[in-house]
Parts: sequence; C-alpha cells; structure tokens
Amino acid sequence: MDKLVIEGGKPLSGTIVIQGAKNAALPILAASILVQGEVTIEHVPRLLDIEVMLEILRGLGCQAEHVGQTVTVDTRFANSAHVPEPLMRQMRSSIFLMGPLLSRFGEVQIYQPGGCAIGERKIDLHLRGLTALGADIEETGNRIICRAKKLIGTEIVLDFPSVGATENLMMAAVLAEGTTTIVNAAREPEIQDLQRFLNKMGARITGAGADVIRIEGVSKLVPCRYRIIPDRIVTGTVMVAAAVTRGQVTLQNTNPSHLASLIHVLRRVGVQVAIDGDIIKINSTCRPKAIERIVTSPYPAFPTDLQAQVMVLLAIADGVSIIKETIFEGRFKHVNELSWMGADIHVDLNSAFIRGVSKLHGTTVTATDLRAGAALVIAGLAAQGRTIVEEIHHIDRGYECIESTFQRLGAQMTRYASVSGQVIPG
Repeated sequence: MDKLVIEGGKPLSGTIVIQGAKNAALPILAASILVQGEVTIEHVPRLLDIEVMLEILRGLGCQAEHVGQTVTVDTRFANSAHVPEPLMRQMRSSIFLMGPLLSRFGEVQIYQPGGCAIGERKIDLHLRGLTALGADIEETGNRIICRAKKLIGTEIVLDFPSVGATENLMMAAVLAEGTTTIVNAAREPEIQDLQRFLNKMGARITGAGADVIRIEGVSKLVPCRYRIIPDRIVTGTVMVAAAVTRGQVTLQNTNPSHLASLIHVLRRVGVQVAIDGDIIKINSTCRPKAIERIVTSPYPAFPTDLQAQVMVLLAIADGVSIIKETIFEGRFKHVNELSWMGADIHVDLNSAFIRGVSKLHGTTVTATDLRAGAALVIAGLAAQGRTIVEEIHHIDRGYECIESTFQRLGAQMTRYASVSGQVIPG
C-alpha cells in the first residue's frame, strides 16, 4: 500500500489551481447513459472513483476515454443494465447508475454499494423514490433488481435531503412521462451542476439549489459538452491546511459562495480570508482561537466532508471547541489517529470535545476514510517532525495527487509505494 511521508512544521506558501469536483463529475458521468451519443465532460479530475465509474460504463458497453482533464463517453453501444458487484463494492457512487439505467433500459441490476466506512448510508430513499415513479423492486440478498415498463412523474417527498437520492431521482425522472416534484430535496452545488448538465442535454428541470425540484419529462436528450464546477471540499481542505500551518496561500478556480460556512468558521478563529472573483487568499499568522460549537448539517450549513479537516485546526487552537456530527455516526475515526499525534480530543456519542494543544508531533497514522485521510495529511503538515500516513488509497479517491498539490505550496511530502516488500519513491 502507498504511504505519504511528511516533514511538518513549515508554513504553506504559493498559488494552487483547484481541481474539478469529484462529487459533481460522478453523477454527471452516470447521467451520460441517458443520451445515445457522445458526451464530452471537461475539468474531470483523475481519481480512483472516477476511474471506477469509467470502468463501469465500459462494462455496460460504452466507450469511455479520460485524456488530461477531459472525459469522452460514447453511449451509443450501451447494451447492459447489470453493474458488476466487484465494482459496486469499490465505490458508493455507483448507485447513481440506478436511475439512468432504469430510464434507458427499463431495468437495472445492482448490488449494495461500497465506499468509505463512515457510518450507515442506506439506499432506502433511492428505492422508495424509484418505486413512486413506477418501478418494481426485487431484493435478493445483496442484489437489487429494478424494473419499470414506463416511469410516470409524481411527487416524491424525501424523509431526509439526501444528495444521492435527489440526484438519482432527477436522472430517473428526466425521461419519465409527466412532471416529477422532489420535495425536501438536497441543495448542494453538485445538484445544481447536475441540473445544468441535464438541461444542456435538453431536460427541463428547475429548482436545484432550493428544497423543491421540478422535472418536466421530455422524450429525448441530446449529447453535449460540459465543464464541471470546482471541488469545494478540495478547496476547503487546502484553505484549512494553509490556516493550520500559518501560511499564505492563493487558491484559483474556486467558487467562494459554495464555502460560505467554512469561510465564516475560518474568520471566527482569526484567519484572514480575502475573496476576489474565483480567487481565495488565505493568510494565517497567529494561533487560531477556539470555537464554541460547530454542527455539521446538509448544505448550506457546515459540511460533514470538512469536519475532520477543521478538527485539526481546532486541535491546535487556543481554548476548547465542540464539533457535533449529525450526518454520519462513524465519522470520528480520525480522532484516535490525531490523539497519537498529541491532540486532546474526547468523543461522547456524536460530539467531539477538543482542547487545543500548542503543537502536534509527527508519528505513523492510518487513513481510515477519504476525509479522515485528508485531515491526517493536514495534521502532518502542521506537526513537528515526520508523519507517515498509511492506507492512502482512501485519499486517492477524492484528491488528485495530493502530494503534488502540497509540494507546489512548499510542503515536504513524498509518496512511497510498496513493491515486493520494498519501499521505493512513488
């Protein structure tokens, strides 16, 4: 398994261009199945999850190429609605293919998806919504088969504003007969990006970004060329890393409006944040101040995907802070690893009580999931001495060559790959 070796204690400095959003690219790639033709998607990062999705599309009969930051998908020869179980287990986002495949082929066979072990993430809302649209669902063990001769628009009320369910139902409904209304829809920027992409192909969707989305079914979609939004979580990760190391970093190709809750938190702890169009500048010179309470909630509130990274910032803050996690019950696994680095954190149910320490120290830690891994990288950048982060395949799911990103900002970070029992530079 690859690992990262970080020599910490050095402020980050310089300029970085932010990659395209993984969480926007994945559903958009899945949505390409809805059209018969060649779709071109720009600004797509080279990530493990992206490659798994492309492999799934190829397995379904599509042609898919990823050259540089551009993906071309030709769906004319798609001939299968069966997503193989091994690929489903690699990535939870494979669930996005349910709606498009059901819409195109009248059936889909999938398996319970995999992904990061950050808590229970049921797909009940997906299945309930598809049933409301007219699908018959058969569950046998780990296998799920959905069939529908015709999807009919209806009103769907989500019990929780699930991003995945909202996106899946949007994709299923674009070619359905009549009008579909999704009530209590998720409001994330990635959903707005999916709406823009589908509408560019000829769909008629309004409301993304609000809690009610309306989809008027159309008979056909046409191929298009589209550019993915910047990744707000990668942006936030670099912003926090700059703050933790007391650095000065300029981030280009961002959307600051997508990060209003994080910007508010950073300013509260004493970090200077300047915004100029799509450019964000971070300047941090002093020890951060503690924050009484942060609560993760669906967008536009503070994102669960930045909880672990901000915990590192609060772990070296002056005073006691509390983070309450309301989205995933298993998302405090990084706490034990941070404790090995000298952090003083106590977890009680879904709340973490963080007593700031003056410094962290380097040691060997393990990335347990994607965002926890990013948090440990940030901690390593701030820590005194050497930090080794193991199991970094989790990080590769969402960050394109994370070591290169931080090396461009002056970090001493090296990837090592284990080959035949020997460790060699990657």
